[in-house]
Amino acid sequence: MRYMNKTFLGIIWLLFSASTSFSQNGVVLDEVIAVVGDQIATKSELENRYAAYLSQGSNVTDNTKCQILEDILYSKILVNQAELDSVVVDEAEVEGTIDRKISYYMAQIGSKEAMESYYKKTITQIKAEMRDDTREQLVLQRMQGEITSGNAVTPEDVRNYFNKIPKDSLPLINAEVELAQISIYAKTPPSAIKDVKDKLNAFRKRVNEGEKFSTLALLYSEDQGSALKGGEIGFVGKGEVEPEFGAAAFKLKTGNVSQIIETRYGFHIIQLIERRGSKVNVRHILLKPKQDAASFEKAKQELDSIAVKIRSGEITFADAAKEYSEDETTKNNGGIIANPQTSSSMTPMDEIDPSLFFVIDNMEVGEVSKPVVISDPRSKPGYRILKVVKRTEPHRASLEKDYQKIKSAALAEKEQEVLQEWIRNNISKTYIKLNLEYCANCKFQQAWIENSVK
Repeated sequence: MRYMNKTFLGIIWLLFSASTSFSQNGVVLDEVIAVVGDQIATKSELENRYAAYLSQGSNVTDNTKCQILEDILYSKILVNQAELDSVVVDEAEVEGTIDRKISYYMAQIGSKEAMESYYKKTITQIKAEMRDDTREQLVLQRMQGEITSGNAVTPEDVRNYFNKIPKDSLPLINAEVELAQISIYAKTPPSAIKDVKDKLNAFRKRVNEGEKFSTLALLYSEDQGSALKGGEIGFVGKGEVEPEFGAAAFKLKTGNVSQIIETRYGFHIIQLIERRGSKVNVRHILLKPKQDAASFEKAKQELDSIAVKIRSGEITFADAAKEYSEDETTKNNGGIIANPQTSSSMTPMDEIDPSLFFVIDNMEVGEVSKPVVISDPRSKPGYRILKVVKRTEPHRASLEKDYQKIKSAALAEKEQEVLQEWIRNNISKTYIKLNLEYCANCKFQQAWIENSVK
């Protein structure tokens, strides 16, 4: 394939090179430095990553920029293969990842207002700028997962991996906690649902009478990520969005507006902008029904009663989670909250959401909290009770206390070896064109330069 497409991809290189941006005085603003398959890498991408590396105070060598460039080339070859293999992520996953990142950043900086002041942008603008990079990162993770799937490590592998680590290099493990939850959501009053549907029907009528859908989305949609773009979400496949959303979007004709549909995010109307093969580009307006104070109070009282049963020994926390919790991701595993970064049940204390930290900081192992408001933007509004299942103090890593962590590290090393082997085998099958001005003297791990089209 590499040589069959050589002429065509060479033309792509020339077109990308010809599109190099210039300022008014003729100074180059950006430059293509590599093409891998149909993916391009630019000078600004390399410089931005290098600047980010420097900002972390990391050690710099003569080969540092080359290592960063090779990381970019790794990303490009994986994304290129993901497109060939039709590897996609749905928009709900993208939005959820962005929400988690935003929540983490706000926790570090202090508040939404402080974050907006620091970046001199609104949260909506920050999220919009994160969207493409986040989507690419998720595609990369999924592609890597497909390449390394099926790999496993035995207890002996784990022990050998641990024994290779010099004793004075064993990492210090922070204090960690394992938490479980039972969540009850505030029920949405029928009047709130009717109010939202009436508004959406009114918007639909206004569009059919000539008003611009994009203007109404900008003014009223509660999907902050797309509202600034007139409700436009970009080209998506049917499997990349919520099932109800996809079913409605793919039935539409260009310019038409759907009936009201409901997803876990709320209620929508959709307008088809364009259909291209197996993907559509649509606009939507999202409205979320508002819960009233009485529904929140009812959720809180239900959890109070459940907590009393647990403390009295009438029911275990795990059984109560299975019977009463409305959080589908935790109710069937004893209510255990997984660390979103590692999927482990243990979370470092310094990574706990501040809204939870002050609830559980002084709780004993086995203790059950009072009902607390759910502040997670990925969740429906309501209350939850928490249980501290396990807690560890800071310590040097050991097989006895940290087996799962060491197992994960051993598996990661094995998967990295598999990934490197996959790249080594696929470089020769992929069109690669490098601007040698940026890498002629680089010491790469893989044969990028040798396989670059001359």
